[in-house]
Amino acid sequence: MSPRLDESHTQRATSTPSPEDGLDDIAHPSGDPLADLPEIPPYDEVGPVDARALSKTLFERLESLEEGTHDYAYVRNTLVELNLALVKFAASRFRSRSEPMDDIIQVGTIGLIKAIDRFELSRGVEFPTFAMPTIVGEIKRFFRDTSWSVRVPRRLQELRLDLAKAGDELSQKLDRAPTVAELAERLGLTNDEVVEGMAASNAYTASSLDAQPEEDDSEGTLADRIGYEDHGLEGIEYVESLKPLIAGLAPRDRKILSLRFVANMTQSEIGDELGISQMHVSRLLSRTLVRLRKGLTLDE
Repeated sequence: MSPRLDESHTQRATSTPSPEDGLDDIAHPSGDPLADLPEIPPYDEVGPVDARALSKTLFERLESLEEGTHDYAYVRNTLVELNLALVKFAASRFRSRSEPMDDIIQVGTIGLIKAIDRFELSRGVEFPTFAMPTIVGEIKRFFRDTSWSVRVPRRLQELRLDLAKAGDELSQKLDRAPTVAELAERLGLTNDEVVEGMAASNAYTASSLDAQPEEDDSEGTLADRIGYEDHGLEGIEYVESLKPLIAGLAPRDRKILSLRFVANMTQSEIGDELGISQMHVSRLLSRTLVRLRKGLTLDE
């Protein structure tokens, strides 16, 4: 996402000036907004000290140009390229996050551009000192707004940060994890608000159900450990619907159902138990099942 510059900026001079040469004494082709500056080497070869010195000169030039012109954009883009090292340094602080480093650098570059647009030499501070909080702030805003696994209100996002900071401070002071009441007192909140913030923190990151365990863990994936498919749940609604229907049956019919489907007895064994024939048991069982089936259909 870093701005791409016209390749002509690498051809602004045909020779490298000696240290005693002054900026105004160097001749360059006319029409180049950086014509009276010494040649700028490849940006990745410019050290921090040289980058600060060149940036100061470029900001002086930027103030003399009209915003919106080609020359203004040219100098501004050169400042961006020259100070990308600040973005990479700031982004390195967030390398442990799950977001790709390229994305973090892109967001940080937006912060760098904002810092360039707001910077004024009259403030009397070095540009890196001024720019770094803006770059880091832009990156933090990116994580705050886009990196939550579940979208939560901005109020709770900010509360999570406050709780984390207060928790670290109290842990060092108390030499233990602070309680909800202690956090609430520190932040001037109610206990319910602290609990709400803690619950919202769980939405920041999510673990994949297919995540593999640690090397020394003999268990399977997270999905294997947190639950299984309970086939008994498939028929629970039918059981609940059948209960009042079964309660309305004659005692002998209920007895036959219990012996057949609970005790798993055959029709012949049920007949011996009740003193009736197997054929009679079959007719009674069929009649009862038809009645229950109709009852379920009517309920639907």
